[in-house]
Amino acid sequence: MLRLEHVTKHFAGTRAVEDVSLHIGDGEFITLLGPSGCGKTTTLRMIAGFETPTTGKILLRDVDITALKPQKRGIGMVFQNYALFPHLNVFENVAFGLKTARMAAPAVRKRVAEALERVDLVGYEKRKVQELSGGQQQRVALARAIAPQPTLILLDEPLSNLDAALRERTRLELRALLKQAAITAVFVTHDQEEAFALSDRIALMHAGTIQQTGTPESLYSTPVNAFVAAFIGRANLTDARVTAVQGDRVSCELPGGAHWIVTPAPGATFRVGSRARVMTRPEFLKLVTRTEDVLPGDVGGVVAGRRYAGAHTYYHVNLAEGEVTVLGGARGARTGDPVHVRLAENTRAFVYPEAEE
Repeated sequence: MLRLEHVTKHFAGTRAVEDVSLHIGDGEFITLLGPSGCGKTTTLRMIAGFETPTTGKILLRDVDITALKPQKRGIGMVFQNYALFPHLNVFENVAFGLKTARMAAPAVRKRVAEALERVDLVGYEKRKVQELSGGQQQRVALARAIAPQPTLILLDEPLSNLDAALRERTRLELRALLKQAAITAVFVTHDQEEAFALSDRIALMHAGTIQQTGTPESLYSTPVNAFVAAFIGRANLTDARVTAVQGDRVSCELPGGAHWIVTPAPGATFRVGSRARVMTRPEFLKLVTRTEDVLPGDVGGVVAGRRYAGAHTYYHVNLAEGEVTVLGGARGARTGDPVHVRLAENTRAFVYPEAEE
């Protein structure tokens, strides 16, 4: 459906996007995820045609659209602020692009009716947009984008202006609607929870480059570098020293002298004596509160704090160097208590080269 081939965008010497290549399949919902300034919105704007790549190509169904004007691309767009016309009612807002394309009036009425039905706004045709809630305005913007029946739709953080409860409900409706209509979607957000809820795949960006592309599950369970590990979910990154390398397992000595057997990150190589960073998720770890239960691989520390999160409690533990977060497992532990941290059995903790950020 859509291919980006080595796309780069520079602004007055600033590299906003650097050598981005990405393939998006028919009907796929893919999210460009990353912190502010990572290049995700610039990438979306190049796909839309509002920015022209400095180098590289963008192909839609094998047609090079790199230099094509936005209105010639047949791509729908939903903006962060919705960009609705306040002086027009709902029908006129949804019909605006169709009329601009000189579509016949009966066809316009049919397309608008179909689009409003899809977003559950039948009966709202004569309402002014100022009379609508934020969620309803978001659906009008979506109806306007899908009314021309695009094969591809771009969404630039369209849920960011909604409150938490409405955002959660709307994103479920949004995914269901686009899947039902078989529309390919590229979604931009900095919110990983939103990305996880919506996406078939995620392209995680940092400093203008794609760090890793994959399903939400693969980014969480197999992060390729320390940035991905730290950005996706909760992660502990603990300094360590490599003491042995045996195939796909690495033995690392942590501050305090404990040794953990962990997995090298994809593509990473290590040698004995090199510095490294061990990544663990809070659920990979277990708190040991009784001295008699301590094992040789346990790391000593002190509970620095605890955070109750409904079904779970997170414990923050100060080690000899640094801090780790542990998920549950010690209901009696209180701030200031001496404890040990254990790497749970059958977990897949990763180790990264020390230089990675």
